[in-house]
Order: sequence, then structure tokens, then C-alpha cells
Amino acid sequence: QVQMVESGGGLVQAGGSLRLSCAASGRTFSRYAMGWFRQTPGKEREFVAAISWNGGSTDYAESVKGRFTISRDNAKNTVYLQMNSLRPEDTAVYYCAVLLSGSYRFGKYDYWGQGTQVTVSS
Repeated sequence: QVQMVESGGGLVQAGGSLRLSCAASGRTFSRYAMGWFRQTPGKEREFVAAISWNGGSTDYAESVKGRFTISRDNAKNTVYLQMNSLRPEDTAVYYCAVLLSGSYRFGKYDYWGQGTQVTVSS
């Protein structure tokens, strides 16, 4: 059974940092690109960042570019999202998923985790 478990969320003041982790179990995704998304109540889930299978290529939403960094450790079957200079508008539930096909931003993702809440206070 495939399971994606996100962790590392919490409450932080504006300007602070958090590091999210997404650990996969049940199978290896070392040959797949991975992505991070976020969602707030009443809004659609939005793309945050993605990384290629070997970490050689990344993409970021304009709203997080220069502040967030996505990385991965295939030996640990884990992808990370380092979030710096956090803003109240970054408050959301953050999810990771596996890119099965298509582009980073609009492709087909699957194996979603349960999400981790990030709350940024002003």
C-alpha cells in the first residue's frame, strides 16, 4: 500500500521558516518527479513547487520563487520543501504528490498525502 506522509507544518510568525517533509512508503518514486501543492478553505489547490526525479530540474510558483526550495533524497524516498521568509498568505494545508505524466504545473499527479497545516501569523 502506497502512503505519502507530510510533516513539518506548524505555526510560525511572518518572516520565519519551516521545512516540510514528504516521506513515501510502499514503493519507491525515485524515477518520478514530485510536487508540492497547497490549499486553503474555499479555494482550489494550487501548485507550489516541483522537482525532477534526480533533482536536476525544479519549478516554482511565482508567489514562492526565491523564498521556497524543493529538494529530494531518493535514498530516503523523501521530498522536502524549505520555506523561508514566510508570509501570512502562505497559510494553507500543504500536500505532496507524485507526477505521473505531463508538466510540472498542470500534469497528472497521484498518491496524495493527508497534508500538513502551515499557519503564518502576522
